[in-house]
Amino acid sequence: MTECFSNENYNQQLEKKVDNLKALLSDFSVPELAVYSSPISHYRMRAEFRIWHQDEDLYHIMYDKKTKKRVRIDEFPVATKLINQAMQAILPLLRHNQELRHLLFQIDYFSTLSGQLLITLLYHKKLNEKWTLEAKKLKAQLEEQGLDVNIVGRASNQKITIDVDYVDEVLPVMDKKFIYRQVENSFTQPNAAVNIKMLQWAISVTKNSSGDLLEFYCGNGNFSIALAQNFRKVLATEIAKASVYSAQHNIAVNHIDNLVIARLSAEEFTSAIKKEREFNRLKGINLDDYQCETVLVDPPRAGVDLNTINILKSYKKIIYISCNPNTLHDNLQLLTQTHSIQHFAMFDQFPYTDHIETGVVLCKK
Repeated sequence: MTECFSNENYNQQLEKKVDNLKALLSDFSVPELAVYSSPISHYRMRAEFRIWHQDEDLYHIMYDKKTKKRVRIDEFPVATKLINQAMQAILPLLRHNQELRHLLFQIDYFSTLSGQLLITLLYHKKLNEKWTLEAKKLKAQLEEQGLDVNIVGRASNQKITIDVDYVDEVLPVMDKKFIYRQVENSFTQPNAAVNIKMLQWAISVTKNSSGDLLEFYCGNGNFSIALAQNFRKVLATEIAKASVYSAQHNIAVNHIDNLVIARLSAEEFTSAIKKEREFNRLKGINLDDYQCETVLVDPPRAGVDLNTINILKSYKKIIYISCNPNTLHDNLQLLTQTHSIQHFAMFDQFPYTDHIETGVVLCKK
């Protein structure tokens, strides 16, 4: 696996992505593409492996997408060095622990640049007090090897947390450090080094902005917390409870005093701002207090729905972060009717795959 992780191979795959993105968006008048590369290895903060049991042994596996055959994974250069260290440390401890290894079918690793690690063990059995006791011992054994780790156990309709179910990431962005609580099994940007570049780009393209910022799909506050410095006020929306709770914590721990999170979907917010419906979740938030001239969207792969597109068109500046260039293309066909593209960026969040992240800034014509 390690032979593909070279500067030459990385640059070739990056050039191919750049060419494909430019070709896909050639229908539009776009400025020069700014390209933000990834580290060539150890860039992914998360990794998930199935566990294969063979006699007295067990090991990590993945399935080849083309052949569907299982592949034994003893090292994984895609993932952080911290995850690789944990992979090597945990298997010998599990091999001789019947309670922890019995019906274990998957291990998820979640790491940070700040050195924290969360390991989730997934089972085809109900977890009991004996499992909890052994998981606590496992945590202590891993800590003896220098790992700052917490353990979560999952089974059908069951979750057991040994201490906490989150990590606290620290991202250096320009002259600041932002703290982000990231909860197990909720969305976070997978490539922290590229995420830092995305935040720096977003800060730079919103410098000297007038009015307030509205953000849809804010997650744990990744963008809104970093961008709050550029705006009088920020109003952000997110529907997932775990992400909203993380965002509230992150606002407090980063001492952000001009940012409010509302637990609404983009569609619900659209209905609220049109005064079609009232929401208890907006209690204490007066939408008329905000003069939002800039809106940021970081939607799922399906892109932005038509109703929200029509709301976006009313803002002077739109920042669109896309994880799917095809739905971005479709949305831009509508957005460029009223706005022109001022900034165009590509972020290589997922090296050696076809996936890319794109950033576009549109300003009203």
